[in-house]
Amino acid sequence: MNKSELVEAIQKSLGKDATKRCAEESLAAVLDCIAKGVKKDGKVQLIGFGTFEVKKRAARMGRNPKTGEAMKIKASKTVGFKASSSLKGSL
Repeated sequence: MNKSELVEAIQKSLGKDATKRCAEESLAAVLDCIAKGVKKDGKVQLIGFGTFEVKKRAARMGRNPKTGEAMKIKASKTVGFKASSSLKGSL
């Protein structure tokens, strides 16, 4: 499912009075709030769905795939998602 298919599914779920624009704005608002919550608190937990959490990657050595030369990869942060047990069970 891509973003446009998700917007259509949200529109159907909201009912016949909802417009595609309304569904798209709703999706954008939810995603924006999740991003802000992860940035501010480091974790956003949606009961029954899962948890978005900031994860830290340590600095490490890697290889340049083009030259094979060893190079340092600096430490970074990323966002991880852990599905809830009820979501896993529904698959």
